[in-house]
Amino acid sequence: MGSAGHEGNAAVAAALRPTDPALLHYRSGAFYCLRAAQAAGAFPAGPAVPDAAGPAALIPDPRTPGDDGADADRALDAGTPDSEQDTGSADPGADPPGPDAARSDPGMPPSEAGTSPPDGVAGSDPGRPPSDPGMSPSDGAQVEAASLPTGVGVAVDAAGSATAGVPELPLPDPDDAYAAAARDVLRGMVASAEEPIAGGRHKVFGRADLAVIPTTSTIASHLPRAVGMGLALERLRRGGRRPDGDAAPWPPDAIVVCSFGDASVNHATATAAFNTAGWYDHTGLRIPVLFVCEDNGLGISVRSPQGWVAATLRARPGIRYFAADGTDVAEAYRVAGEAAAWVRRHRRPAVLHLSTVRLMGHAGADAETAYRSPAEIAADEARDPLLATARRLVEAGYATGEELLARYDERGWQIRRLAEEVLDEPKLASPVDVVAELAPRRPVRISRAVADAGTRAAGPDAGARAEAFGGKAPELAGPLTLAQSINAALADGMLDHPGMAVFGEDVAAKGGVYGVTKGLRDRFGAARVFDTLLDETSILGLALGAGVTGMLPVPEIQYLAYLHNAEDQLRGEAATMRFFSRGAFRNPMVVRVAGLAYQEGFGGHFHNDNSVAVLRDVPGLVIAVPARPDDAAPMLRTCLAAAAVDGAVSVFLEPIALYHTRDLYTEGDGEWLAEYAEPGAWAARHVPIGRARVYGVGSAEDLTIITFGNGVRMSLRAAATLADEGIGCRVVDLRWLAPLPVADIIREASATGRVLVVDETRRSGGVGEGVIAALVDGGYVGTARRVAGLDSFVPLGPAARQVLVSEEAITQGARTLLAR
Repeated sequence: MGSAGHEGNAAVAAALRPTDPALLHYRSGAFYCLRAAQAAGAFPAGPAVPDAAGPAALIPDPRTPGDDGADADRALDAGTPDSEQDTGSADPGADPPGPDAARSDPGMPPSEAGTSPPDGVAGSDPGRPPSDPGMSPSDGAQVEAASLPTGVGVAVDAAGSATAGVPELPLPDPDDAYAAAARDVLRGMVASAEEPIAGGRHKVFGRADLAVIPTTSTIASHLPRAVGMGLALERLRRGGRRPDGDAAPWPPDAIVVCSFGDASVNHATATAAFNTAGWYDHTGLRIPVLFVCEDNGLGISVRSPQGWVAATLRARPGIRYFAADGTDVAEAYRVAGEAAAWVRRHRRPAVLHLSTVRLMGHAGADAETAYRSPAEIAADEARDPLLATARRLVEAGYATGEELLARYDERGWQIRRLAEEVLDEPKLASPVDVVAELAPRRPVRISRAVADAGTRAAGPDAGARAEAFGGKAPELAGPLTLAQSINAALADGMLDHPGMAVFGEDVAAKGGVYGVTKGLRDRFGAARVFDTLLDETSILGLALGAGVTGMLPVPEIQYLAYLHNAEDQLRGEAATMRFFSRGAFRNPMVVRVAGLAYQEGFGGHFHNDNSVAVLRDVPGLVIAVPARPDDAAPMLRTCLAAAAVDGAVSVFLEPIALYHTRDLYTEGDGEWLAEYAEPGAWAARHVPIGRARVYGVGSAEDLTIITFGNGVRMSLRAAATLADEGIGCRVVDLRWLAPLPVADIIREASATGRVLVVDETRRSGGVGEGVIAALVDGGYVGTARRVAGLDSFVPLGPAARQVLVSEEAITQGARTLLAR
């Protein structure tokens, strides 16, 4: 996808600072180049925050007049009228012009993207013509055609006539920031391993030193992350430093900028992001995000209805609306500056609606003549922002048409030389190269982090821990249930990780639907344990933004079935961050999900969902499923440590039916309860990622049962029945569904030569398929059989037993296997 027609977004970059984190869509080439020039000192690094006497005073906040944003936690006065804000007020301009509103002469010579801004734009000097770092217009002077090397091209004069060829020019000066940025973009186009952010893994705009965070989609999946970053920025602004003690990654008054196209306005993730930003603004929380909608009127071939985008954006409650013609860089700069200043000062969300054009089709071989008339295409070409900028420069006396043509041609040849250079750069040439930054695993460091946490909890932090637990530490509370153990481990995690935050639907005041987070808000405050709006996409988006700013988010998804409408936030955003940034950025998180089946009295497929295939398919994602209380706490500590050490993204899938289970074999035996380990024992009881747990029942020599979650309890009960028949079983609790504990699977299967895989998920796409594949790949030569749930949603009531695995099915499956 090219940026042709969208070059006016350079004006947005100019109105911001190179330290404002930016999430850019795929037509942001000009923005990227100008930001690189800002960071290199080749262009002014954005305007300062205006004081009360400056331009910001002309942009009053309709709801909190005079508020300078300092009191970011103050709730809004319920009696203050906000009808103006809620209707998308404060439109500083009219509707953006449509395709017919051509304001440029199509015959006017184009300008060069690195040209200094026109009068009224920061950095311009009306007393002299603009300059370009490392060159002068005379460098591109035309020469006699007879002296040109063959095949070097033809120059065109201001009248559009071919005159003479231009010799191939030397590579740009190494200090030419624009050329360096162009090289970055070209490297992405040819999948060069030397591309600065993804290293040949993807074509994205990103660079850590430019505060440009890569986005992996052309649509709106990055918008929820932008909202989360805004919320986290405010926390950093108030705290001054990151929870890990490092300096905050961006200045205290930084704002987040997030760009997207007009068609993306209609996407569910965009709706979620706008709604969440407005929702939090309505509650009084600050979200300093500038959304930038670059409206070229098309989503590939589908037109945005005239006026629809403006009407949609204006109607977003809690989000200030600004509009400008993106083909007019002077107007775009002025309005972008107003919008950025407003967001920076008031710490509230706004949207900048830029009218742009799309030149040369959507991408690649897209032939727009198949769905656009010649008149439409010509009208957009007439509004080419390069032509419009060139015309403005000529009319203002900054340059002549000939000078601009010479500069344009000179740049063109330099870009060609750069392109030829990067074509020969190395590509990723091995699987190791490709996956190197996918999900690094450093088990020794993780183990050490868990041990260090235990040392702190038993030593210097013992007093704070005793106070947090009200003088009764969990290890002194007697045997705990699974839910109680998770609750205690969350509290210990909050004590050890100052940047950890627990949030989701009903997790704060109520303590979660099942009481797993009960009491955490009272212990750690509403800033670290808080309820969110009812939208899983936004919950994960908040975590994505918080993680990339240095926090350790622990969001909760109330039920596994609720995750499916938001799973791309894990697949396309969370799991790809390290991969597409070569580790320059990461978004650590531990996503707690209540799920799986078998809970009594609250059934149906929404509350008894057993589908985890979509999670197991995400490269690098860690999936933990604790079945026992004495596994839950150490596994959660491991996930938190992996997030802190490696930036890991983990899903902590908690079996609802086992939350409050107390007994194993007989009523009242209490054998499903377990003591909570004291901090001094955390290191010894550490559970590494990808290691299983093995239970021996009877002789443990006849059969290996491999299972997880609810299957552990059912398999142990079935194994006890088989033991009475003289059959010894070893029950393997996988504990980790990704990565699977393959070595443990092969070892325990080979010990008996008979394997029964008990899979409470579905036969097709279930966990059992992965276990069988691991056995085959590992050279296992014994017999194997599966007992799995049917390929069905889980129905209500007793009918659920017809499709789920039962103890009887496990016992019968074992007998059948042994009878072979």
